[in-house]
Formats: sequence, structure tokens, C-alpha cells
Amino acid sequence: MRAKYDTAPKSLAGRFWRFHINFCPGWKKYFTALPMAEQQDLARRYNIRAAR
Repeated sequence: MRAKYDTAPKSLAGRFWRFHINFCPGWKKYFTALPMAEQQDLARRYNIRAAR
């Protein structure tokens, strides 16, 4: 679903994925396990707050 968002963010699957990352514990664990530089890149790309 992340790839769908990257190619077509306004599609139903893309919008659902973006909505889903706000509360998904798996995504949050993955996101916080990344190095800070990658966290900042993803935060900028998906308009979310970085963990720290």
C-alpha cells in the first residue's frame, strides 16, 4: 500500500495507507527503529512528525 501511495497518493489505497500510518503500531515500531536521517526523510515525505 505504501507503493500505491507513492505512485498515486489520491487513490483509495493511497489515502487508506496514509490514514492507517497514524495509528498502526507496526508502522510506528518500524519508523522508530530507523536511523534519524531516514525518519526525517519519511516524515517529510509523508507529512508526519519524527519520533524525536
